[in-house]
Formats: sequence, C-alpha cells, structure tokens
Amino acid sequence: MVEKQYDIIGDIHGCNLTLGSLLMRLEYRRVDGVYRHDSRRVIFLGDFIDREPNQREVIDIVRPMIDSGTALSVMGNHEFNAISWFTEHPDTGKPLRPHSEKNRGQHSAFLDAYGDSPAEYRELIDWFRTLPLWLDLGDVRVVHACWDRASIALVRGVLGDTATLDDGFLVRTSEKGSPEYGAVETILKGKEIALPDGQSFHDSDGNPRRHIRVKWWSDAPTYREAFLGPESAVSHIPDDPIQGDRLLEYGRDEPPVFIGHYWLEGDPAPLAPNIACLDYSVAKRGGKLVAYRWDGESRLDAGKIVSVDRLEP
Repeated sequence: MVEKQYDIIGDIHGCNLTLGSLLMRLEYRRVDGVYRHDSRRVIFLGDFIDREPNQREVIDIVRPMIDSGTALSVMGNHEFNAISWFTEHPDTGKPLRPHSEKNRGQHSAFLDAYGDSPAEYRELIDWFRTLPLWLDLGDVRVVHACWDRASIALVRGVLGDTATLDDGFLVRTSEKGSPEYGAVETILKGKEIALPDGQSFHDSDGNPRRHIRVKWWSDAPTYREAFLGPESAVSHIPDDPIQGDRLLEYGRDEPPVFIGHYWLEGDPAPLAPNIACLDYSVAKRGGKLVAYRWDGESRLDAGKIVSVDRLEP
C-alpha cells in the first residue's frame, strides 16, 4: 500500500532555526535527536547547504531523519555541486567542478563549516551521493527542479533505479555537451531556453543570465509568461514570442509533482493543479520555508500549504 501522508519541505540553505520552527508547526517532535511524527513522514527537496551559515546545524537535523526513515529526500543542485567540487577527475586530478572564484563564493558557507574536518567532510560527501535524483512513489513525484521523462530515463538506464552516483557517471556529468550533463542539468536546475537576440538579465546573486528557466509544464507563448523564477525579475524578461519548441510537457492527468529550486516570492500556491514549487527564498530577507501536507490527493490544494517566515541565523 502506498503511503499517503507526507510533509514535503522546500529548500533550506543553512536556515536551521527556520527548519526547526516549521517542523514544530507541522507537529514533529525531537525524540532521541530525531524529529518524528506519529503518522507522517517528511520528504525534503534538497538544497540543505550553502548560502546561510548554519550548515552543520541543518545537516544535524535532516540527516538523522533520513537515516532513521522518518524522512526521505531528493538531491538538490547544491548537494550535487558539493560532490563535484570534491571529486577529482581520474585522469587530470582536477576537481569536476572548477574551483573558480564564483563557484567558491557560492559554496563558501559549506566549506567554512566542514573545511577543518577532512574525514567528516569526505564522509558527508559520500552520504550526499546516496541521495536520489528523484522519487516516484506512484501517486506522487518529487524532484528538485524538473520532471523530465527523457532525462530520468537516461539516468535510470545508466545508474539503475537507485540512481546512486558513481565516479564514471559523475565524470560524464562534468563534460558539457554529454547526454549525462544535459540530463542532470535539467533534473536539478530546470529546463532553460536562450533569450532572443543576446538579451540578458541579472539573477539574485547579480550574475548575468542569457537563459531563463521556464515553466516546463506550460505552453506559455512568450518568454515573460514562460519564465519561472522570482517575481522581481519578471519585468526584465522580454515579452517576445518564444522562438522554437521547449520540448517538455507534464500532463494535467499525471501524478502531483513537487519541486524546489526556483526562489519564488509572494504567497505560496500551486503552480498548476498537480504541480507545486516549495522554494520561497528562505535564504533571503522576507523569505519563507514552505511545506505541503500531502494526503494522497491528485489535485493540489493551496490550503494544505504551511509556511513559516525566515528566522535570522
């Protein structure tokens, strides 16, 4: 029988106090160091790390829950980045994720927390590698950014159903243009399309972007309508007709799918009758940590979203 009582929680990014507040509001209680509920389990959407300073404190909450079975989780792009930062190419000895100034800046909170404990750092990276890239539980699906059947099929064909990352697969994901690189980029970061005529905008970190993440379940006709991201960036996206086909779809009759990743703003609500993003920018001032209390429904209900305001670390 499929379990149908899950509390699905969005990106945490080192905000341990906010996570504790949300778990208490969801009526989880810490027993012997593990948050538990009498009848429910959590599913985390990944991105436990980076950005805010309390990296260890978040891992000390989520890992005992996952290891004891009171929670499940998928991998976020930040856990994947941490694995690639640590892992060296077997031929060149260079890290799979370049140690550039930009990449180091994005990853500094995690490195500061674990850099002085090499054995603990290595062991945690190994644990990150056990997190699945997606969960398909029959009546509900969970993925960090994009449920793309072709990408999931490709990864499953290489890694099997467990999708535990091996060294060979990781090397191929570091090679831009490889099928593995494209599949993991789509699953963990979303479907992107290029803006027309070389146009660009700046993301929340101030980096120029010439591609936008799109509502991969939508047939929105313009770049602005298709854009998936913070409301504050919408005015910078051209309202021109989209050139070409996004080639992704998610039918309204398919199981509900929960995603994180997109740094949304405003009042949390489902994006479609069977799609909800639960990332509402907890690592920014004014952000929220968001959960959805799923009880087996095929059509999502905004009234089942629970959120708490960000608590300053």
